Amino acid sequence: MNGNFDDLKRRMDGAVAAFKHDLASLRTGRASSNLLDAIQVQAYGTAMPINQVATVSVPEPRMISVSIWDKSMVGAVDRAIRESNLGFNPIVDGTNLRIPLPELNEQRRKELVKISHTYAENARVAARHVRRDGMEALKKLEKDGEIGEDDHRKHTDQVQKLTDETISMIDSLLSEKETEIMQV
Repeated sequence: MNGNFDDLKRRMDGAVAAFKHDLASLRTGRASSNLLDAIQVQAYGTAMPINQVATVSVPEPRMISVSIWDKSMVGAVDRAIRESNLGFNPIVDGTNLRIPLPELNEQRRKELVKISHTYAENARVAARHVRRDGMEALKKLEKDGEIGEDDHRKHTDQVQKLTDETISMIDSLLSEKETEIMQV
């Protein structure tokens, strides 16, 4: 069971890591190079992440700078950022784009909190799926006679404890992000 338990822990840690990545892509009024991670640029006949056609940096707290490597890609990167529904309006300056971050209004902050709650629920669901898989594996082991009823109960408690810890961590991260979003 230890190998299975390690796998369950790894998968739950993966759910938390994915949730952290989702939260990092939410704009909180402070510039972060992660804000552009989800943007795909039509480049050379295929969709590519923005970081494969440009360098993204944060020269100031409320400014993102995108330095495009190939001059012919400036229009495509500008278009991708504008069409990303992130509310950014890049300023083109040669092969550089400057993206000023506007102040977030109360309505937009509340939308971001709702989005972060959706991300949190998705992460909780992923953790529960891992728990379900673990419980099914334990039932199968008991049915096949590989573990006894006492071991089954002990391992079930371990899986539940791991799930509770993971969901608690997700809730804690959500609370931190909510505070960060709502601060003026």
